Amino acid sequence: MMMTLDFEEPIIEIEKQISALEQRDPSDRYAEEIAQLRETRDRVIAKTYASLSPWQTVRVARHPDRPQSVDYIRMLCRDFCELHGDRHFGDDPAIVCGFGRIGSMKALIVGHNKGRTTAEKIACHFGCAHPEGYRKALIKMRLAEKYGLPIVTFIDTPGAYPGVGSEQRGQAEAVAMNLREMSRLRTPIVSIVIGEGGSGGALGIGVGDRVAMLEHSWYSVISPEGCAAILWKEANEKTNELAARALSLTARDNLQNGLIDDILTEPMGGAHRDPAGTARVMENWVIDQLQELSRLNPETLTRRRFDKFRRIGAVTSRIIPTPDES
Repeated sequence: MMMTLDFEEPIIEIEKQISALEQRDPSDRYAEEIAQLRETRDRVIAKTYASLSPWQTVRVARHPDRPQSVDYIRMLCRDFCELHGDRHFGDDPAIVCGFGRIGSMKALIVGHNKGRTTAEKIACHFGCAHPEGYRKALIKMRLAEKYGLPIVTFIDTPGAYPGVGSEQRGQAEAVAMNLREMSRLRTPIVSIVIGEGGSGGALGIGVGDRVAMLEHSWYSVISPEGCAAILWKEANEKTNELAARALSLTARDNLQNGLIDDILTEPMGGAHRDPAGTARVMENWVIDQLQELSRLNPETLTRRRFDKFRRIGAVTSRIIPTPDES
């Protein structure tokens, strides 16, 4: 059974009514009533998801049924062959890499992996990669560059793993190295934030010629909880909501601020309600972008990519409200 969020309760009540009528009589006796309820449900879903607050968007992005990188790889890619290891320390399951075909195009696919079961989540550190994960990704990206293949990355992480071991093995250096080297790779790179895009953990595989976000994903320098804990010394529903607004982390905010290039529309009610439909939207976007980028010579490609990221950012003065002032 799909987990539901509190703001979806009116939707769930309608779906319960539909289910009850369908089970009451298998004939078409209640067909008209069921059709009316479905229309009502669709209107409520559309209205609810059209007016999500930034904090609600974060919660949708974290929905346990939301498709992950491995799900999109399965739906999008043919002949996928996973590659392992960083040739330095080990293999990090929090990042998955491999060659495959998207449509008719061969590409290297790199994505964060959160895991589904409890055991998988623990093994993948809930999508928080260690330095060996970022080093693994970079080695495979260089391999793609060597063979003239484009790179597609799926971003979905709360952030890079903050533990002692990862710091001892050079977490900051590994992420910084990826930022520098991805800016220089002489092959097209496209990136999609499919769920969470947290801090350097997201940027470590996110320096792309084209960067897009799914409609109900978030992309920010820090999570709302982390921001709330710093600014107000407490993370709760009220401070999390304030932090989410202050961070301008939604897809619409990021597009307006020039941090991404496109917003990919999700099916009504979010990607978790129609993973296949979301995958089709992503596939069309990836193919369109790669076809356009493949026409550029490597020098033009790297120059435009470098200039794109150098143009990001502006200094402004902004007063953050306290919880009592909101």
